[in-house]
Formats: sequence, C-alpha cells, structure tokens
Amino acid sequence: MHRLQSTSFVLWLIHNNMAPVTGKYQHYKNEDIDDYFIAVGVPFIGRKMMSMSSPLMEITLDGETMTIKNSSLLRTVEHSFKLGEEYEEKMPNTTIKSVTTKINDNEFTTQSVIPETGEKCGRHYLFTDDECIITLTHEKAQKDGKRYFRRVTS
Repeated sequence: MHRLQSTSFVLWLIHNNMAPVTGKYQHYKNEDIDDYFIAVGVPFIGRKMMSMSSPLMEITLDGETMTIKNSSLLRTVEHSFKLGEEYEEKMPNTTIKSVTTKINDNEFTTQSVIPETGEKCGRHYLFTDDECIITLTHEKAQKDGKRYFRRVTS
C-alpha cells in the first residue's frame, strides 16, 4: 500500500511539473545557426536576415493537431499537422516532407526529408516553464543550430 501511494505521488508530481507547450514565444538568441542555414542552402543575405530576425512563435494544440506559426518582419509561416502523420512544409526554395512526433510532454521532434536530394534534417523542441529551445539538425551541417524563445506571458 505504501509503495502504491509513493508511485501515485511521483506520477502526480511529474504530471503537475510538466511545462505547457502551447502559447507564444519570443525569439531572443541563436547558437551556431549559420552552419545549419548553409547546409540547407540558404544564400548569404538570407542567412544574415534570418539570423537577425526575432520571430514570435505561437503554438496551439487541438487534440492531435498542432499548429506552429512564426511571425517576423520578413514573413509569417504557419503549419498545421497531425502528430505522427506526414505533411508538407513549404520552404523558400523547396517543399519538404515532415513528420512531427511527441517524445514526452515537454518534447517534440520533427524529422524531414528534402525530396530533391533525399537529405535529412530535423527540429527538436524542448519546452520548459520559461522557454522553448529548438535544435536544428541537417546531415551536412558541422554543428547543430539552436534557436531560443522566451515564453510570452501577456
């Protein structure tokens, strides 16, 4: 009986300490982003503009359908998809095939393939109470890039 109560308490503690995923997040810094942009084929001027932009990211979740909207002075991009199902993402120079899955209550991952080349890239979303860190990967990148977003509370 005591062990069951302990297990229930741990499950309660984990459940109640999960970071919420949905909400608005303001970009505030990048880490090693240029190498990732080079690997995905973004031209020099585009890389500089994207690395200096501070988009607002809004995430909503309706059942198994997630919507991620990124808005900046340059452009607004919105993707809606069902978790675990393939969808298309329109990029400036191509359309990629992606699948986003839930790792746990605080993490999601998007695995993508560029149809023209077969190259693989991805995004890993890690949520805390205060922020979302997106790790960007590409098989040709020397280093993973990271984008940091602070949760907007108003």
